[in-house]
Amino acid sequence: MARTDTSPSRPRPPAGLRRTAARLPILLFRAGLGSLFGKRLLLLHHTGRISGRDRRVVLEVVAYDPGGPHGRSWTVASGFGPKADWYRNLRQQPKTVIQFGNRHHAVTAHFLPAEDGAGIMAEYARRHPGTARRLCAFMGLAVDGGEASFREAGRAIPFVRLVAADGDRRP
Repeated sequence: MARTDTSPSRPRPPAGLRRTAARLPILLFRAGLGSLFGKRLLLLHHTGRISGRDRRVVLEVVAYDPGGPHGRSWTVASGFGPKADWYRNLRQQPKTVIQFGNRHHAVTAHFLPAEDGAGIMAEYARRHPGTARRLCAFMGLAVDGGEASFREAGRAIPFVRLVAADGDRRP
């Protein structure tokens, strides 16, 4: 099921000094300090759909499953909507590599339907209520703090599950 960006007030990606600051975690991952982020962030490698060049972005892990039915998986969200470069690049080339902590994992991206996004966002809001409210406000999505409003917000956010390649079932 294809998603459409239902929120016209999506924020613009950071520019200038804000972009530089937002990209600092990439340097920490590259320096072998990814474990500083615990299980909250990962470094996604993706291939530019036009340039073909290797690209990197640090993303928040919305949900982590160390041993699901298909092995390990990490769920991430595109706060800038379906037009984010990393999201569009994964659409074209879903097989890639992530760095989680100090380990690299070959993964395949699976784009989740809106109803799955609703449940993911509701669960995230239960675990991190303040952060969930701030993220929704940042993305221009109105929430009142109730589960129904977080479910509605989750339907508007593109979620991607990164599933580890076969055989990567370590806890």
